[in-house]
Amino acid sequence: MAYRVRVWDLPTRLFHWLLAACVIGLVVTAKAGAMLWHERLGGAVLALLLFRIVWGLVGGHWSRFGTFVYHPASVVAYLRGRAHPDHLIGHTPLGAASVFAMLLVLAVQVGTGLVSDDEIAFTGPLNRFISTDAGLAATSYHRSFGQWLVIGLVLLHVAAIAWYAWRKRQNLVRPMLAGDKEVGQQAPSARDDTATRLLAAILLAVCGAASWWVLRLGNP
Repeated sequence: MAYRVRVWDLPTRLFHWLLAACVIGLVVTAKAGAMLWHERLGGAVLALLLFRIVWGLVGGHWSRFGTFVYHPASVVAYLRGRAHPDHLIGHTPLGAASVFAMLLVLAVQVGTGLVSDDEIAFTGPLNRFISTDAGLAATSYHRSFGQWLVIGLVLLHVAAIAWYAWRKRQNLVRPMLAGDKEVGQQAPSARDDTATRLLAAILLAVCGAASWWVLRLGNP
């Protein structure tokens, strides 16, 4: 018997697709040299990351970090084909690792961008608060290894979605669009009502204001 469960609430879905759009935009603007828009998109990513951290504490059931921080033994069992039923609803152990890796790598990329200085066309808003050597080191990471690490994780994420669709016949995109997923056992649904969405809107506005404030620190 199949049960329909609301896995991803609307705020989580919007975060996912907005982050994807911003990351693509960051790559494009970096390659095109459109640094003003690159900085703006970086600020948007900062706001989204702040929101996701907070939403990971107060958001829908399956979006909370507590539901996909797995014990190492649970991860080993999953890799050996003994998945816990919850692994098939929200994030799998490998999916959870991907989420945390992406959040961490993007946070470092945004952080190094904020303090970077390419000595040509762009100086990060927080560059004046660190030493010249530290700023140059951050710039080097941001423009080389960090950039390719982000692109690599995105490609790995897309490859994993394709692999699940091909080998396991699991469509991971549909639930992130519609929110619901059919599962083989009863499971709690993520709260996704008007009050939850209003809370998310307020939190995103606060995170956006915090990001704007950080960007404004570049003006003495």
